[in-house]
Amino acid sequence: MSTAADMLMKPDPVDLVVMTKGGRVLELNNCIGLKFDKYKGTRRIKMLSSGQIRTIRDILIMKINGCEVML
Repeated sequence: MSTAADMLMKPDPVDLVVMTKGGRVLELNNCIGLKFDKYKGTRRIKMLSSGQIRTIRDILIMKINGCEVML
């Protein structure tokens, strides 16, 4: 497993920059990873500040804690 994937599996909060299906770039701050589906390539994350839960595709994650990544 890569370092970036390890960061998302730990209970420590991270900051993410992701691209949406529509091509917008979102900055998601103070998030924790909840669940990973390796067959779909998706990940459920929770934003601690709002409590909102989102499902994102791993290939659309551009940065974790300010570092560019490829998952």
